[in-house]
Amino acid sequence: MAVSAESQTANQTKSRNLRPLARLFPYLSRYRGMVAAAAFFLLLAAGTTLVLPLAVRRMVDHGFASSNGEFINNYFGMLFVLAVLLAVASAMRYYYVITIGERVVADLRREVFAHVTRLSASFFDVNLSGEIVSRLTADTVQIKSAFGSAASQALRNTILCLGAMGMMVYTSPKLSALALGAIPLIVFPLVGFGRSVRKRSRAAQDTLAETTAYAAETIGATRTVQAFNGEAIAAGRYGGAVESAYNAARSAIRARALLTGFGIILIFGSIVGVLWYGAQSVLAGTMTPGTLGQFVLYSVIAASSLGTLSEVWGELSAAGGAAERLTELLHEIPAVDDPAQPQALPSPARGEVSFSSVSFAYPARVSAITLNDLSFDIKSGETVAIVGPSGAGKSTIFSLLLRFYDPLAGSIKLDGIDLREARLADIRARLAIVPQDVTIFAASIHDNIAFGIPDATRDQVRAAAIAAQADQFITKLDQGYDTQVGERGITLSGGQRQRIAIARAILKDAPVLLLDEATSALDAESETLVQKALEGLMGNRTTLVIAHRLATVLKADRILVMDGGRVVEEGTHQSLVAKGGLYARLARLQFHDGEQLHERAL
Repeated sequence: MAVSAESQTANQTKSRNLRPLARLFPYLSRYRGMVAAAAFFLLLAAGTTLVLPLAVRRMVDHGFASSNGEFINNYFGMLFVLAVLLAVASAMRYYYVITIGERVVADLRREVFAHVTRLSASFFDVNLSGEIVSRLTADTVQIKSAFGSAASQALRNTILCLGAMGMMVYTSPKLSALALGAIPLIVFPLVGFGRSVRKRSRAAQDTLAETTAYAAETIGATRTVQAFNGEAIAAGRYGGAVESAYNAARSAIRARALLTGFGIILIFGSIVGVLWYGAQSVLAGTMTPGTLGQFVLYSVIAASSLGTLSEVWGELSAAGGAAERLTELLHEIPAVDDPAQPQALPSPARGEVSFSSVSFAYPARVSAITLNDLSFDIKSGETVAIVGPSGAGKSTIFSLLLRFYDPLAGSIKLDGIDLREARLADIRARLAIVPQDVTIFAASIHDNIAFGIPDATRDQVRAAAIAAQADQFITKLDQGYDTQVGERGITLSGGQRQRIAIARAILKDAPVLLLDEATSALDAESETLVQKALEGLMGNRTTLVIAHRLATVLKADRILVMDGGRVVEEGTHQSLVAKGGLYARLARLQFHDGEQLHERAL
C-alpha cells in the first residue's frame, strides 16, 4: 500500500496500542440490544464461576469437618444447579458474541467495499487491487476473531481476574498482598511483548496481502502466462512471496509464543510461591483448610485468567493491525469528489463539450505532461473523431470527461457547467462509453448489458443487443441472455465482448457517447454491422470517437489530430488529407497508396 512518510510515522505511533480497534466501536453501537444480552450472559457466567469456590469452602469446613452427609448432598446439588446455570450462560454468551462479530465484519466489509468503489482513479494507479481484496478478506477474518472469541475471552477473563482478586483479598488479605504485589511484575512485560506481537502481525498481514495481490494478478492472466511458458517463473515468484509471508507469520507466531510462555511462567510462579506460604499458615493453625482451598481456587481462576489474557492480548494485537489497515482504506479521501454545493446540469441535456486551456499529468507521473494547453469545443449532436499517434493524450480526454481526474490547469465544461462544480453521478449519467479494453463481469449476459440500469426489462436489453448486432450470437447460446460468461467474459470472443459493451452503452441512452476504438476487436463483417448500428445510435447524440484505424472516422463531422498533448490539426478527412500534414501521413501509412486514399476521401 502506498503511503506517505507522514502516514508511516502515524502508523508507527499507532502500532504501540490497540487504539485502531476502538475505531470499530461505532459498528457495535448499532446493535446495542445484542451487546447488552452478551454482556448480561458474560457477567452471569463469570459470577457463577466466582461463586463455586465459596461453595467448596463451606463444604470443606462444615460438611467434611462434621461428617454431615445431608449437608454435603445439598451442596453437591447446588453445585449441579450452578453448573447448569454456567452452561446456559456460557452458551448464550458464545451465541451473542460470535453473532456480533459476524455482524460487525459484514457491515465493515460492505462499507469498506462501498468506499473503495468511490475512490478516485489516482488511488488505483498506485495500489494493487489484490492487496485491497486481501484487506477485505484476511483482515476482516482477523477482526471477526477479535470481536468474536478474543474480545469475549478478554472481557470474561478480565471480569474473572478482577473478581477472583477481590475474593482473594476477602479470603486472606495477607496472602493477597503477596499475590497482588507480583502483578506489576507480570503486566508490564506482557504489555511490552504485546507491542512486539502487534508490530510483527502487521508486517505478516502486509506480506500476505502482497502475496494475494500477485496471485490474483497471475491467475487473471493465466492464458498469457501459459502462452509464454511462464508457469515456472510465476510459480517461482509466488513461491518466494509465500515463503516471505510464512517467515513474517512465523516471526509473529514466535513473538506470541514467547508472550504466552513468559506470561504463564510469571503468573503461576508467583502463585506457587504464595500458596506455599499459605500452606505454612494451615500447618501453623492460623488458617482453615477450607479457607486455603477457597484461596487456591480463586488464585487458579485469577492466574488462568491472566494467562488467557496474555494469549488474547497477542490476538487482539494482531486484530489491531488488521483494523488499522482497514481504517486506512476507510479514511482514504477521494482525490476527485462532489463539490460542497454542486451545480445542477441543464435540463434537457444538450451534450455540449468544451475543453479550455487544459493541462494534465497523471498523479503517478507528474513530471510527464499528457495534455498541454488543450482547447476545443464540440457542439450538440456533433460527431468528432480524435486521432493521433500512441501517447498523444487521446484516451486521457475521456478520463477527464468522466472526471476520473481533474485537470492541473484550465476547465472542462459539459453543457456550459464546469465539471468540478457538478455532481459526479450527474456527469457520468450523461456519458456512455465503449472502451477499447472491455470490462465484462462474471454474470449473465443480461446483467452485463443492464449494468448500471438494473431495472431494465428483458425487452429493453434485447433491443439494445439487436442494435449492437449481438442478439444473433446470444440467442444461439444454450441459455440465451441468462448465459453465465465467466470471469472477465472468458467464454466469449473479443468481438462478442465488444458488442456486449456497445449494447450496454446503447441501453444507457446517454446524450454524449464516447467510443474508444469501439470496433477494434471485430472482424470485417461484424465491424460493418456494428458500424451501421453505431451510426444509427450517433444520429442524435454528441459523439467523440478515438480511432487508430482511420477508416472508422471518415464520416465524422470533424477530426481533431493530436500530438504531444495538443491539437495540431483540425478538419474533415478530405481537408486534412489535402493539407499533407500528420493526418495525411497517418492515412498514407494505413491506406497504402494514393489511389486508395483518394477513394476513401470520396
